[in-house]
Amino acid sequence: MELQHAILGLLSLRPMSGYDLGRAFAGSVAHFWHADQSQIYRTLGRLDKAGLIDTTLIPQTGKPDRKEHTITDAGRDELERWLRSPLETEQAKEPFLARLFFAAPLGAQAVLALLDERRAQAEDLIASLRAIPTHGDDLAARLRTATLRNGIAQAEAELTWLNELTIELTNDGTSA
Repeated sequence: MELQHAILGLLSLRPMSGYDLGRAFAGSVAHFWHADQSQIYRTLGRLDKAGLIDTTLIPQTGKPDRKEHTITDAGRDELERWLRSPLETEQAKEPFLARLFFAAPLGAQAVLALLDERRAQAEDLIASLRAIPTHGDDLAARLRTATLRNGIAQAEAELTWLNELTIELTNDGTSA
């Protein structure tokens, strides 16, 4: 999946500004896709240049003009093309696991501290995902809820694994 497809997907729901898209990434798809504002704005520029979105300047009093982006028919075609295409092979990239894999030279206490830090992140993620509202019973709402449940389940599974690993490292004398 490329960022452009995530943006086209969000814009297929409703027109949004770059700021709105940033909030949508954080508040609705954070469990499977991250994008910072600069990535969003760069991608919006490319989508606009490619004719996949239209950008309308909306004047505002007392603050900068708002740029609202709307998916075009060509953008909908591209989104549908991507949705119908074969699934991409996912290439795992887990910075935390890479760090843990090589952490033994730091010693057991540092590894346990690393696990504690990751545990706090997992707990925060679970809380933020559970705070995402779900509503509706149509297919789109049910699919969005399903992806949210998947994100929560993955975070909960990681939390369980972190707790088990902490107990294992603490009980086998590694932390001594």
